[in-house]
Amino acid sequence: MRKPILAVMLAALAGPLVAQTSPPISNDLTVDMSPQQYRICNDRPARPTWMDEINPREAYKARTLMRLYELRSWEAIKSSGDCGCNIRFPPWDAASAEYEERFATSTQAEHTQARLALRDQQNQIAREVQDICEAQGAW
Repeated sequence: MRKPILAVMLAALAGPLVAQTSPPISNDLTVDMSPQQYRICNDRPARPTWMDEINPREAYKARTLMRLYELRSWEAIKSSGDCGCNIRFPPWDAASAEYEERFATSTQAEHTQARLALRDQQNQIAREVQDICEAQGAW
């Protein structure tokens, strides 16, 4: 008899505690269109519009361009020794032009291989870039 009573008392005491620690629930489904805030470099250049409007089945194209963009910016950081916002987040024009020249007509499988190769190149300089950016408080 003691065990059921003890269990009921414990459950009665735990209810208010659970209610206090639960996250608030909201019915608000309003979309917040304010610009995303980053820890560093909030004035980043906008991505090419086609990347945001692309069919989900072709998202691999946008992923390839993003990988290429990041690799080129990391190479610029390594060569200049500077991790300033204008070097870390340059305009998309050069990466877009290179993408159009090298990858625009590639198949999905070729994009996958290209992304792997770009990632390997990026991994080779990652430690140096991270050290430069950490020293400047921008990692």
